[in-house]
Amino acid sequence: MIRIICLVIGYVCGLFQTAFLYGKMNGIDIRDYGSHNAGTTNALRVLGTKAGLIVFFGDVLKCVIAVTIARFAFGASQPEMKYLYMIYAAAGVILGHNFPFYLHFRGGKGIAATAGLILSFHPLFIPVGAALFFVSFGITHYVSLGSLLVYAGFLIELVTLGQLGFFETSQPVLNEIYIVGAFLTVMAYWKHRENIRRLLHGEERKTYLFKKNKEEIR
Repeated sequence: MIRIICLVIGYVCGLFQTAFLYGKMNGIDIRDYGSHNAGTTNALRVLGTKAGLIVFFGDVLKCVIAVTIARFAFGASQPEMKYLYMIYAAAGVILGHNFPFYLHFRGGKGIAATAGLILSFHPLFIPVGAALFFVSFGITHYVSLGSLLVYAGFLIELVTLGQLGFFETSQPVLNEIYIVGAFLTVMAYWKHRENIRRLLHGEERKTYLFKKNKEEIR
């Protein structure tokens, strides 16, 4: 029951569609432009660097909030279940972000929300996730490649730290944590399937933080 509650809490938090709301403040539906995605990269390309940063921090924050609620509301009394409840809350956020019911289930790809999971789940995830993304992005300027590497690294690190005892829980609980982590990873790769195709064919669009990315809004 607590797992479902954590999912619901996360999903409600995930419904705060930062890119969509910021786009509406600027008189557009962000999903009608660029990659038609309500996420950080599309906001950066369509509305500029400031918009991209606002959307990124908004989407990170909603996951941090949901994970923190799960941690202290339920994990405090059941410490052996803490990380399981936290990852369920994060899964709810990512599902709410990717598939918001009030936007006909057309949201984002969940990468900024996943950054919130990495920031709030365990401190050891932060340097690995940051290194994987910023090194790959700095070299290639492909946001999608950095995002996919972060997810692969997250799943590998999740299993590694779990088996090393960092989550201080039983193997059945660890297995459930791994299943949720694997589900999130598969969903991220599925949401990026077109990006993967373009990467393989050398057609993926590069993104720059300090150069013009904005698409013309007609």
